[in-house]
Amino acid sequence: MNPLSRLPSVDRLLSAAAISSLIETHGRALVAGVLREVLAAAREAVKQGAAPPDEAGLITRVGAGVTAKVAPKLRQVFNLTGTVLHTNLGRAPLPEEAVQALLAAARSPCALEYDIESGGRGDRDDIVNELLCELTGAEAATVVNNNAAAVFLLLNTLAQKKDVIVSRGELIEIGGAFRVPDIMKRAGAKLVEVGTTNRTHLRDFAENLGPRTAMLMKIHASNYAIHGFTHAVPETELATLARQHNLPFVIDLGSGTLADLAAYGLPHEPTAREAIAAGADLVTFSGDKLLGGPQAGLLVGRKDLIARIKKNPLKRCLRVGKLTLAALEAVLALYRDPDRLQQRVTAVRQLTRPEAQMRAAAARLLPALQQALAALPVTVEVAALKSQIGSGSLPVDRLPSAGFAIRPVGKKGGVLNRIEASLRGVAHPLRPVIGRIEDGALLLDLRCLDEGEEGAFGATLRSLRLPP
Repeated sequence: MNPLSRLPSVDRLLSAAAISSLIETHGRALVAGVLREVLAAAREAVKQGAAPPDEAGLITRVGAGVTAKVAPKLRQVFNLTGTVLHTNLGRAPLPEEAVQALLAAARSPCALEYDIESGGRGDRDDIVNELLCELTGAEAATVVNNNAAAVFLLLNTLAQKKDVIVSRGELIEIGGAFRVPDIMKRAGAKLVEVGTTNRTHLRDFAENLGPRTAMLMKIHASNYAIHGFTHAVPETELATLARQHNLPFVIDLGSGTLADLAAYGLPHEPTAREAIAAGADLVTFSGDKLLGGPQAGLLVGRKDLIARIKKNPLKRCLRVGKLTLAALEAVLALYRDPDRLQQRVTAVRQLTRPEAQMRAAAARLLPALQQALAALPVTVEVAALKSQIGSGSLPVDRLPSAGFAIRPVGKKGGVLNRIEASLRGVAHPLRPVIGRIEDGALLLDLRCLDEGEEGAFGATLRSLRLPP
């Protein structure tokens, strides 16, 4: 008998009870497509000499295939990397107020560009304009989809085919190999570098002013630091020089924040209000980093300059939708109550979490982790760790933290890669665990694991199947 004839037909498998159940849940088209793929793979394997799988085995493969098809690509994970604002993991988690505002906006029509009082067309920036002006001291504000877009838009609007003077030591590269000089070039502006990598003086800016100068620009070096023999021109001096020559002075804060983080025990990061107070005509910063909101690029400053920027046709290309604005409005509203910011803004709470709290969580979870790895040649212990803020924010500062250090016994270092891959590769609906391998140990930093998530973390540990 031809071995291929022993394989069941598509119709026969579709009539099986287990397949019918899959169809009821996921639809006939999807299940039938997976079934045909499974049968095609089985036929090819039989042609290569493999034994034909039985019907039960084929049905199991179909079930696994359907599960893989319907699993979301944007999956929740446990961020145990020690980097709080992790770009690859979505940066700032939203506070509950923002989540609820986002859900409400998603479920129903909203007055996005509709003025309820007049009954006429509105401006979507008005949703957050008042809040941003109140919190920064600016005259006006606008929002685009990220900070790189904010910088691009202002350069394209105010400096196309003109010169922008920037200190050489501030020509940063941000994540994904995006460089400030490249953004300037694409925006149509000409970069004029002044000073040296470590020292720039006011005279360097003054000596390079000319008829084609469009603006003076300061870029906050949020993702690196230079120490030692350094000098940067104070913002107030640059603002005065710009005013003397009727030029705008622009500050790109990169990450940016609306609160003095030093009040919460963190290193100080320049705020948008400080930049406006120092004389900046325009300030750009991110919504999804230290601010703790959704991905967005915020521009605040002079009313006339913001108006020009909003008239640029590219503004429509870079604008944000109702979901972003709903979440952003809710997060900005929390900054009106700085006394409770630490409890209500998730990113701020995680950044300021006491080490003792994380060490207590590690003690509770240690038995479950030890049991999950009991068959492997490793040691598991609670360890003092160092977290970082991430996303280019305060790069040299480390936060005391706690979590787990998993180390191989002897020279079996490859076991760490197996554990890391297993934690990362758990099947939906369980949440993958993302840690980091450093100095010969797999580290799981608990700073971003909230107490309410410990049960789900334990479920992921119990699912692990790691043979010796």
